[in-house]
Amino acid sequence: MNATLIDTLSLRREAAIDPDPVPTGEVTKDTQIIAIYGKGGSGKSFALSNLSYMLAQQGKRVLLIGCDPKSDTTSLLFGGRSCPTIIETSAKKKLAGEDVRIEDVCFTRDGVFAMELGGPEVGRGCGGRGIIHGFELLEKLGFHEWGFDYVLLDFLGDVVCGGFGLPIARDMCQKVIVVGSNDLQSLYVANNVCSAVEYFRKLGGNVGVAGMVINKDDGTGEAYAFADAVGIPVLAAIPADEDIRRKSANYQIIGRPGDRWGPLFEGLATNVAAAPPLRPSPLTQEGLLGLFSPDQVGNGVILTPATQSDMRGASFAPKPSLEVVYDTV
Repeated sequence: MNATLIDTLSLRREAAIDPDPVPTGEVTKDTQIIAIYGKGGSGKSFALSNLSYMLAQQGKRVLLIGCDPKSDTTSLLFGGRSCPTIIETSAKKKLAGEDVRIEDVCFTRDGVFAMELGGPEVGRGCGGRGIIHGFELLEKLGFHEWGFDYVLLDFLGDVVCGGFGLPIARDMCQKVIVVGSNDLQSLYVANNVCSAVEYFRKLGGNVGVAGMVINKDDGTGEAYAFADAVGIPVLAAIPADEDIRRKSANYQIIGRPGDRWGPLFEGLATNVAAAPPLRPSPLTQEGLLGLFSPDQVGNGVILTPATQSDMRGASFAPKPSLEVVYDTV
């Protein structure tokens, strides 16, 4: 059996694994576990790094966990340096016959504890299953016994497979925050996350949406309109400012007390702490498009059905069917 076929069969087996049933009990954790979702490139890792830093400066014990296969959540926190991922470290330790220790995968800066789950090599496995494996290992390392005030989970919102929906499907967090901008694609992802939360609430889940962080806010208002339409608050609006863009590109923390952007992240930290988990009202595709003017999203486009003649590039005459049709008695 060749390697390609083995990989294909392995992926099929992984895809066939259903998540555990959704718990229906009350949320009793003292630690606030918050999952942050957003479209790739929406700035959720930037917002999270600065939020976690500000929370730590306010005296909170904070754990930041990157759950994106790109493993870029902690890059800004560590000045551009990447830390060893749990998946990568686990594989190396297993080959060496050793156990993974917390000091192998968790690193600190100015009071923030941070780690990356990581993922498989491109084309060599399911990213969602990698997330599940990472959390299984965290549980073995004592995840449920750690004494943090906040655990912030950074998830890629574009992906809808089970591993990335883990916190919502299994009540692993109390609330979700969505990150988006005034563009259709990021709001489409945010709406999908709200739809997932609503779906599992109907099944008895407890997770709710705490609100939205608007990043690169240019003042056009679509993200505010989205938040209002689905019934969630805006926790902070980070402006589309050149100073922020430049410092973020250079892996600089801007969420520092006393700095220019400090009050922005102080307000975000306060709102995140106090925001209750709400049950959102997701929009239909038409409702989402309605937030934008027709010249932006092509609302005036009419769906014109194609014909067999169109598909063949020539005239088409239907042929009699050879199917035998029996009269029903």
